This record gives sequence, C-alpha cells and structure tokens, in this order.
Amino acid sequence: MQVIIHCGAHATEEDLLLKALLKNTGALSRQGVAVPGPGKYRSLLKDCLAAMKSGTAAAEAPDVLWDAILDDSPASRVVFSNPHFFGSPRHALRGSSFYPDAEQRLQGLQQLFPYDQLEIFMALRNPAAFLPALFAKSARGTVREALQGCDPLQLRWSGLLQRMRQAVPQMPITVWCYEDLPLIWGQVLRDLAGLEMSAPVKGGFDLLASLMQPAGVERLRAYLDAHPDMTEIHKRRVCAAFLEKFAREDALEEELDFPGWTTGLVAEMSEAYEEDLYSIQRIPGVSLISP
Repeated sequence: MQVIIHCGAHATEEDLLLKALLKNTGALSRQGVAVPGPGKYRSLLKDCLAAMKSGTAAAEAPDVLWDAILDDSPASRVVFSNPHFFGSPRHALRGSSFYPDAEQRLQGLQQLFPYDQLEIFMALRNPAAFLPALFAKSARGTVREALQGCDPLQLRWSGLLQRMRQAVPQMPITVWCYEDLPLIWGQVLRDLAGLEMSAPVKGGFDLLASLMQPAGVERLRAYLDAHPDMTEIHKRRVCAAFLEKFAREDALEEELDFPGWTTGLVAEMSEAYEEDLYSIQRIPGVSLISP
C-alpha cells in the first residue's frame, strides 16, 4: 500500500489542504485512495509509535491499526495529514535545526508499516515568517526557550531534508514553498491523492477563495470556465494576475516581526531561504513542486 504522510510544516495551510482532500473522499475511494478523517488515526499513530519506541507494541499492531482506520474498506493509497507528526510547535526547533525528532518519528513509522510504500509530503516556509507564525500563540517563556542557541541565519530546510533522507533513504520526499501555494494548490492536492494533473478535484479554489475578494473569485471561475483548454502553466499565470488584482488587503501580508529581529536580519534570512531552495533541488530523492 502507498502510505502518504503530509507532515506540515506548521503554519502552512495544512488544515485547509486536509479539508480540501476530505471533500473528495467519495471520488477518491472509487479509485482506491483513502483519506480518513484525522480523528481516526492521529492519536492511534501517536500511541503506536510510542509503544514501538518503548518496545511494548504487539506484533499485530499494524493490522489492528489498519482495521481501525480503514473500516475494512479496500485501498491501495492512504493519505495521512498531521502538522504535529514531527512534534508540536514548541518542539519544532532545537538550536538552528528544524524538527529535531523527525528522523526518529520516520524510522518508527517505517517499522510500523514495514511492507508499505511510504512517501513524505511537506510544505516549507521562509524562516523569517515561519518562526513568528509558529510561535504566534506561545507564551514568551516558551519562545525564549525554543530560540535558545538558535542562529536565525543558519536555519536551513535543506538540513532537515538531508537528515530525513539519511534516516529513511527509501522514502521519497515531495516539498513545496508555502509562498507558492496559491498558484500550485491544485497540483499539491492531486499529487497528495496520486491523481493525474487533469483530474477534476473539489476544493481546487479553496486557498484562492480565502485570499481574494468574492467578486474576484467569481470572475476567475467564469474566466477559467470560458477557457477549458488552458494549459496548467497558463492557468497559473491567470490565477496570479487575478490574485494580484483582487487580493484582500490583509491576505498577502506576512507577519515578520519578532523580538530582537531587525529589518536587515529579516532580509538576510529571506535571501538565505531563496538560496536554500536551490540546494534542496539538488538533494537526491527530494522533489520540489514549483509554479
């Protein structure tokens, strides 16, 4: 079975992606793709991984897990989504490294599903915006503790991805930039579900609809309906133009304010992020979805 793990990152529209996938459960199930509700597996997976770590997991744990998740429904591909798979926001940073427990969690998952094909899907985000979003609801003490020993200019997503590849080299990884998501939303949905690029999906405008004025969304839909043979690249350019013209005033603003950070530091972090994306494209086994 193909087991797809959408593991965040935090603050990258992960819940909206899951909700869009859940809109397609009927059509997907007819193609052998299961998108179970998060209530069916998040706690179960967490408990099973903890049991495996402590050595108390029973040999039949995988079978019991699948029975509980799938309810005897046949499936050849299952999509799990959990932004906390590598840990809660407070565990997303150690020193200058993202998600220090990622390798351990993935190796545990590999042991839990030894005969299945596991793939990782994950969004990346400019660290200059990611950290403020990650700790937006955290107490000051939690933030200070998390940032202890962290050099913001040394934060690299490529470091995390290289660690993951070394820990579980047989697991392919697909990533995308949160900043590009409004234009590649449909492709991300289809890739998660294992669909062809031309396959129809519900929820294909969910993110754009949250960023644009209603009148703009209506006009965009009408324009795309009037041009059904448009290529995907052309469609993305059209969406970008409509988004630029009809975006809600507050929709595209990113909060880059963080205690002790200067505009110069934010600019340097953003430049380092752009350079890091080139490094990511050269990591074997990692695919980057781009507009």
